[in-house]
Amino acid sequence: MSADDALLTDLLERASGRLAAYGYLLTGSQHAGEDLVQDAIVKVFVRRRRLPNAAAAEGYVRAAMRTLHVDRLRREARWRNVAPGLVGAGELPDHADAVAASDAVARGLAALSPRQRTAVVLRYFDDLPVAEVAHEMRLATGTVKRYLSEALDRMATVVGADLVIDERADVVAKGERR
Repeated sequence: MSADDALLTDLLERASGRLAAYGYLLTGSQHAGEDLVQDAIVKVFVRRRRLPNAAAAEGYVRAAMRTLHVDRLRREARWRNVAPGLVGAGELPDHADAVAASDAVARGLAALSPRQRTAVVLRYFDDLPVAEVAHEMRLATGTVKRYLSEALDRMATVVGADLVIDERADVVAKGERR
């Protein structure tokens, strides 16, 4: 065992309770105080110092705790002053349009018959071609086209004339839903 190891062991045996209490008094939290003690011990014992005994080492650790704590307070205060300026008002996305569109689609789908709704979901949300929708629903292709046409007309009356369903609707994989 090296001299530094022996000094550290002696320090921890004699003063760990006092250092933890001091850390608690500085931070107001047991966990933050314990972290502060660990950070200070590392800071003191990483550099080779000529510490004659555990009492001197405890003084160094206490001084390091004070310095680390005050530095942390200054850094946090500085961050609280700087951080709001880093986010520009125009950079935040406005989700109101997306929410309104999602609500409109939900209202439009609710107005459809079960077969129309199934045809719309398979065609535009699962991105299946009309022939596959017909196969899945066990209907003729013309019947599926009629359901889709009627469904889009009905959804347009419920949602409004702004409803435009692109033939290439975004498809989200099952695990990626928001």
